[in-house]
Amino acid sequence: MATQTAQLNFPLTASTEALEQYVHPSETKQNIKYADLVTIDLSEFDQPGGKEKLAAQLKDALHEVGFFYVTNFGLTEGEVDRQFAIAKEFFSLPEEERRSFRAALEEGIYNGYRPLGSIEILPGLRDNIEFYNTMKFLPQYDRIHPDVIWRHWAEIERFHRHVHEHIAYRLFRLLAIILEIPEDELEKGHMYDSNCDSGLRYMCYRARSADENEKYKSLYSRGHTDNGTITFVFQQPVAGLQVKKCNDCEWEYLRIPPGTMAVNIADLLTILSNGYLKSGVYRVITPPDDQQHLDRLGLLYFVRPSDRLNLRTVDSPLLRRLGYYKEGINEINIPAPEWTRARIKKNWTRSPTDPNEGTSMAGFSVKHFHD
Repeated sequence: MATQTAQLNFPLTASTEALEQYVHPSETKQNIKYADLVTIDLSEFDQPGGKEKLAAQLKDALHEVGFFYVTNFGLTEGEVDRQFAIAKEFFSLPEEERRSFRAALEEGIYNGYRPLGSIEILPGLRDNIEFYNTMKFLPQYDRIHPDVIWRHWAEIERFHRHVHEHIAYRLFRLLAIILEIPEDELEKGHMYDSNCDSGLRYMCYRARSADENEKYKSLYSRGHTDNGTITFVFQQPVAGLQVKKCNDCEWEYLRIPPGTMAVNIADLLTILSNGYLKSGVYRVITPPDDQQHLDRLGLLYFVRPSDRLNLRTVDSPLLRRLGYYKEGINEINIPAPEWTRARIKKNWTRSPTDPNEGTSMAGFSVKHFHD
């Protein structure tokens, strides 16, 4: 496995397919409180002692906050912007055409389109989010895609694989160093060629009127944690994404400028560490006044566990020393994808008045927040 990671520094070649240039909106000029998060420089990974240095930088953040920033992750601004351009073209299609690519949401699978207003976030009020997921470029995930996806298929695949195999694999090795387990242990449960629901997401929050924002209490997406392993969020100048670093902490904005990616720990890592690694808690609210008229276009990648990973605490010397390794819970062997798909299925039946009615499986449960 050591040579595999070293071979992942492949260049992403520019596509020759015509695509309208994407220009990001300007950042808000309002004075808002941004979260102060740890930033790691991934270019240090292959330097002598680099992995150990980066792991040390991350250790407290992963235990206490669940969010951090990454720079120098091997993608240029132009390559990232082309993915935003693809997203913009897709969301410019007529709604009826977008809906023709609907994913099998009731089966817990986000492969394709998730329509606008799919979930009731407050009683009688539907959400303003829609997205398109492209899952891994393997035969078992084949489906019908819109023309804009087919035209840029090879380029999306290169981007997709780079995020999974170049960025995620390296972060899994840093996590393994922190947990004092074999470096490839977490990586093996998330291999690109395995069966899992990892995917690239083009996302759009549609702007609301001032009256609608008041009715929705300025809420775009209620506070929650992610149901996979790790989530990557690319450049986002339209403020609205907020994190809660501790139970008693106030919500703070994430600032994701060009060349920076926000990363949050998701529920599977909390489960695998029996609570030592913290799932990042976040929500999305109405943007500041000077951005409220803007649709909020997003680019994300969700790393989810494969069927080679079981839902059980890893046997980590660190967790044993700190008392997180409990003998009873470590005997549970449930394929991890069962958890992620069960949580997605629950989205279509969960009551907006009882957000804590989350998925419970094998002693693990989900918490949703009222705000």
